[in-house]
Amino acid sequence: MGQVLSGVQPTGNLHLGNYLGAIKNWVKMQDEHNCLFCIVDLHAITVPQDPKELLNNTRNTAAAYIACGIDPNKSVIFHQSSVPEHSELAWLLSTMTPLGWLNRMTQFKEKAGKHKDLSCLALYSYPVLMAADILLYKATHVPVGEDQKQHLELTRDIAGAFNRQYDKEYFTLPSPIILGEATRVMSLRDGTKKMSKSEESDNSRINLTDDDDTIAKKIKKAKSDMIEGVTYNVEERPEASNLLNIYAAMSGEKRTDIEKRYAGTGFAKFKSDLAEVVVENISPIRNEMQKLQQDKSYLDDILRNGTETARKIATRSIEEIKDIMGLLKL
Repeated sequence: MGQVLSGVQPTGNLHLGNYLGAIKNWVKMQDEHNCLFCIVDLHAITVPQDPKELLNNTRNTAAAYIACGIDPNKSVIFHQSSVPEHSELAWLLSTMTPLGWLNRMTQFKEKAGKHKDLSCLALYSYPVLMAADILLYKATHVPVGEDQKQHLELTRDIAGAFNRQYDKEYFTLPSPIILGEATRVMSLRDGTKKMSKSEESDNSRINLTDDDDTIAKKIKKAKSDMIEGVTYNVEERPEASNLLNIYAAMSGEKRTDIEKRYAGTGFAKFKSDLAEVVVENISPIRNEMQKLQQDKSYLDDILRNGTETARKIATRSIEEIKDIMGLLKL
């Protein structure tokens, strides 16, 4: 049984991409691994956040985890800022992370855009904190999306650098877990871009809080093309391919079987059926989230208990790491 760690930023409504690309897969892992699922609020503040919204979103993300099927009795649910060892280990690891490694990280370039010189240090060093998140708990497996694979590779590089520098095989090199038909769910408005909370148009994503009518309308308006039939071809038909992936991931059917069924039909019928499948899956999650959001004390208890468990592991790891590095403990 391995040790799994993953997390989501509390920066607004979680959406279908978060669910299919991450959380749905986490639920399956609970019976196979020791799992820690973090709400990564320290990562969230690498860009400006409204303090009240961040506070509410942290609890709402905990509610989403539980509503989606993460069981607090099986998995550890906690928020990152409640375990100060994350920040401490990030600093320790930064002492052996060459700038050249960080310069190769494509996600910083994408997020910083043309204003790279005005971006904060935390956004640039974000991958080192991610490495600390993982290595602090000696995670053996990390479920990641395609866009995070590079950061996990950096984590493995940093872990290897530590082991070599101190001539001790302390850190395990974590392996990625990439599962399912829709590990990277794309925007409903542009099949070449990832579904994102930061996208200006709310019609680009299906939020886990959307009501049934809103879900159906968004899918009906989702960008398609003029080619007859619904077939899979990421290069030539990115929107059709994205919708097929979503259908497969939500229904549990093979994408090829769905493709055969709709190869001779138009998008109207396909979208109508897809909306039914999505509503059937998202509606109970939304209803459970709404119920949980009314009980802040319950959510706080879950996070408090999770923090206590996480800190026991993190404190022990930090003490071992500091001993290896020769940092005096009195």
